[in-house]
Amino acid sequence: MSGRRPTQVVHGIGGLAKWLPHQKGRTLTLLADPAVAESETVDQILACAAWAGRPVERLVPDGPGTLESVTALAERLRDSELVVAVGGGTLLDQTKLAVLMSAAPVVRDRLAMRGRSGLVLLPAEAVPVVPVVTVPTTVGTGSELSGGACLAGPSGKRLVLGNGLQPDVAVLDPVATRTLPVELLAEGVFEVFFRVAGMYVGDPQDLPSEDAFTRTLIERLTVLGAELASARRAGEAPGNALRLEIAKLSGVSHGPWFNQGRDPCACKGWYLANELSTGLGLRKMTAAAAVLPPLWRRIAEGDVRWGSAPRLRRLWQAVTSVHLPALPADPVEGIESLLDSWLIERGIDASAERTELIARSTLRAWGDGLPTLGALTLADIRRVMDQAVRQPPTTDFRRPSPADGPKHHGRGETSCRP
Repeated sequence: MSGRRPTQVVHGIGGLAKWLPHQKGRTLTLLADPAVAESETVDQILACAAWAGRPVERLVPDGPGTLESVTALAERLRDSELVVAVGGGTLLDQTKLAVLMSAAPVVRDRLAMRGRSGLVLLPAEAVPVVPVVTVPTTVGTGSELSGGACLAGPSGKRLVLGNGLQPDVAVLDPVATRTLPVELLAEGVFEVFFRVAGMYVGDPQDLPSEDAFTRTLIERLTVLGAELASARRAGEAPGNALRLEIAKLSGVSHGPWFNQGRDPCACKGWYLANELSTGLGLRKMTAAAAVLPPLWRRIAEGDVRWGSAPRLRRLWQAVTSVHLPALPADPVEGIESLLDSWLIERGIDASAERTELIARSTLRAWGDGLPTLGALTLADIRRVMDQAVRQPPTTDFRRPSPADGPKHHGRGETSCRP
């Protein structure tokens, strides 16, 4: 068990002014994503620091989130007294890893270990020595509240888990997400839906209290997703209240009361989406949206290795009970309709050869004896991925090469978080 307290959630950047005076360190190190370095969010944080009498050291990390860039950032943070990170999941992940690495060199040793597994577990005794405050400017990953982070590497992104990655404070403010493109806000809602639904359906055991919490969260996400889609179709910008509600659920979804006692590897679709997005250079949620219908089809057909058909039907009943307009009662048809209704892009083109390579990399990183994909085989992974992608038409008779680039419309950062 970790002795660290759960992350404190503050609604509104102004709340930092009440929190800062109680901290021992004097200098505040502010890390800002390049896209928001000159934003209103940063200005408000600087104002809070000035009110509390804290000098500020400003850094704008632009590293790719690899072990090398995180190590370099850890060196810069070695003498920091208090760290505030402002940005999306990638920046928050790098900050959490760097702060922990600066306090516990064993973290770098663990991350540098070579192995085929995409999952890295950090030692429980590795804990940060300075407070970390996260201010997310995106929604969906929940990095601001989670004890996990993603690390980019030559073989793809790895998932790093450790109690020491849990931030001390998460600040949620609609000002921080005001410049987030509306399509990425919608993908953030779906990312939380994908993660929560995957854990619920992927574990066959019934946990009455946890199940009730999860279905309530799914219902609320469904309402917010439909509300956001309605605003998009009307050409309206989502208001502060809607964006704050979405941000709250993004973080809340990592709460232990949803997944206590569940198989931590239950969300099988996450591993496929992670590899598909990396292999094709897509945004994570484009890949997740493509994977989910064929994965649910396997579950509905009774393949218990992917998840529980009765629990899938129960979850989908919760969705259909609140979604407007009405959705099909069949979960597979229904999720396709929901994705289209929410305007989530899911069309992916990839050659058969490229898809085969990605399926094999998925098995190598997450399956073949590893607990993450359990008993699922290459044939199982290939079947879902083949149904998730479209093979592009060819204009000549040559066989497509794995080096041929896929056609896609994804842009923005990818995420590896479950």
